[in-house]
Amino acid sequence: MRPADLIELWRGGQRESLHCGNAVICDTKGVVEAWGQPGRIVFPRSSCKMIQALPLIESGAADAAGLTERHLALACASHSGARLHVDAVGGWVAGLGLDESHLLCGCHMPHDADENRRLTCSDDRPGPLHNNCSGKHAGFLTLNRHLGGGSDYVDPGHPVQKAVKAAFEEVTAEVSPGFGIDGCSAPNWSCSLAGLGRAMARFADPGGDLRGQAMRRLVDAMRAHPDLVAGEGRACTILMRAMGGRVAAKTGAEAVFVAILPDQGLGLALKVTDGAMRAAEAAITALLVHVGALDKGDPAVAHFLTGPIRNWRGLVTGEMRTAPGFPS
Repeated sequence: MRPADLIELWRGGQRESLHCGNAVICDTKGVVEAWGQPGRIVFPRSSCKMIQALPLIESGAADAAGLTERHLALACASHSGARLHVDAVGGWVAGLGLDESHLLCGCHMPHDADENRRLTCSDDRPGPLHNNCSGKHAGFLTLNRHLGGGSDYVDPGHPVQKAVKAAFEEVTAEVSPGFGIDGCSAPNWSCSLAGLGRAMARFADPGGDLRGQAMRRLVDAMRAHPDLVAGEGRACTILMRAMGGRVAAKTGAEAVFVAILPDQGLGLALKVTDGAMRAAEAAITALLVHVGALDKGDPAVAHFLTGPIRNWRGLVTGEMRTAPGFPS
């Protein structure tokens, strides 16, 4: 088998570009539908932040620290670094008696246009709070305080990351073949795409045990606060709002995308081979329409998939299409 054709770009009546990849729809028993290679090993990147946040709740650290639903949403977030996000994570870290220097995620300019402009037009510099993963790292700091580990909480041998690995392998039902270092310096464990989809299905249909309760809390937090999970103009936020809080959706770098559908007990996972995020956003939109979670006439579908592509003068120059054999 080879990766499936997923998304095409057409211009002037000709196919200009083709994005290939792999995609799965899973329930808790396994793969329900698949395109391409469901067994392909992938790095989930930020799409698995809800898995990485499980030990935060299961250990008792979240409740001991008095974390709210908003904190849990931020722990799962790849936020835009807007003031909303920066202030919320800053307050969280300060509540631990720490400051942003304790965050080991590094710094980058925020994606949020207003905050980016403020920094560009001032003498201020971005800090770790602007990092899109600062909420996840605040969660790591909270767990670390509870566990009593050392300051280098991103070390793969640290108690925090050992707990994350254990949770990851348990919910994917796989032994991970290894890890890579993510953009935020934390280990990112690999798994099959089917394993990632199966994990999302478990979040969609959790049991009543401690883990199931933790999964439900994280999914509910994401669905209730799509603005914290990503930000204005971002795909995760737009898609979750379009589905009225029924679905949790999460992107990851290099064109990974997952979705959790509690009403249907399904998990979706996909990876576009060439790492093109435009294709991942289009493909997850197509899958959400396919399973009936997103109305085909919703403006979000036009935004990410079916709407015309325009140039800088506003002229229509092309369109995205799902490839033959992939849901349209």
